Amino acid sequence: MEESANLRTVQVTRYITPLREGGSLPAIAEADDDFMYVLKFRGAGQGVKALIADLIGGEIARAAGFRVPEIVFATLDSAFGRTEPDEEIQDLLKASVGLNLGLHFLTGAMSFDPVINQTDPLLASKIVWLDCLITNVDRTARNTNMLIWNKELWLIDHGAALYFHHSWSNWQEHALRPFALVKDHVMLSLASELEKADLELKKIITTETIDQI
Repeated sequence: MEESANLRTVQVTRYITPLREGGSLPAIAEADDDFMYVLKFRGAGQGVKALIADLIGGEIARAAGFRVPEIVFATLDSAFGRTEPDEEIQDLLKASVGLNLGLHFLTGAMSFDPVINQTDPLLASKIVWLDCLITNVDRTARNTNMLIWNKELWLIDHGAALYFHHSWSNWQEHALRPFALVKDHVMLSLASELEKADLELKKIITTETIDQI
């Protein structure tokens, strides 16, 4: 298996607009490579652990063969945002100086709608399998965290995954328990090929794969 590519580091150069539908107030920003990113801030309410979950969950999804926007480290300078008129955003920028996380912004992408967008049962099963593995509680009908871009399905926003790392007590017991919150998964009703998905993905997502991530 090929080794995972190292994440690039970019310097944030321009704050474009906040994405207020996210509880952590992410933003669209431009970096010194002239690309736009959805910027996830270390100073947001969920803290650095949410960024760690987003990174690990996203790269496991990529290793499993799903389409995931490129994830980069995004550096925020201390001078950035001094002229920002919104006090809430200014406080967030001040608290996020240093290394943050960015996801390549997919211009023109539309949110996945389970009523409109058709999904192959095997693909649905693989997404459910993935989210059970990483204990992702945030892929529901209310917030699918999936996009349609260029007529293809992309997975985004894994910051709510790996929630056990917010409290390490009984983590070994937690690892052995079934993921009960899968009952709310937006793809569960379509996931009729879980056994096949399990056979395929267990060959790909190995201990070695996770160690490399």
